[in-house]
Amino acid sequence: MSKKNKPDTHGFVFSTDPNFQFEEQNENIETLLPKQQKLRIRLDTKHRAGKAVTLVENFIGKDEDLQELGKKLKSFCGTGGFAKDGEIIVQGDQRDKVLQWLIKNGYSSSKKI
Repeated sequence: MSKKNKPDTHGFVFSTDPNFQFEEQNENIETLLPKQQKLRIRLDTKHRAGKAVTLVENFIGKDEDLQELGKKLKSFCGTGGFAKDGEIIVQGDQRDKVLQWLIKNGYSSSKKI
């Protein structure tokens, strides 16, 4: 038996409208070239118990490419982290290292304190 209103990523759980349909998201976004990416690097401590993380935001492309870039950045910095929803989180204050790696590999980025 199929569900009438399947939950989606927008946070909708239930609708009283009998004709309500979730909008399908088109995930076929092509990954931009490194020079076309306008990545933003910043330090964040919100909702992390005071621990600092480096955020790399505004990645446009496929999730597989985001995961690959995140893996390379984490490996270069020697720390942990993860990548999801168009952003990469690297543990610790690694802004200088991340900026150095991105410039070396042809990415266009800006550092925001």
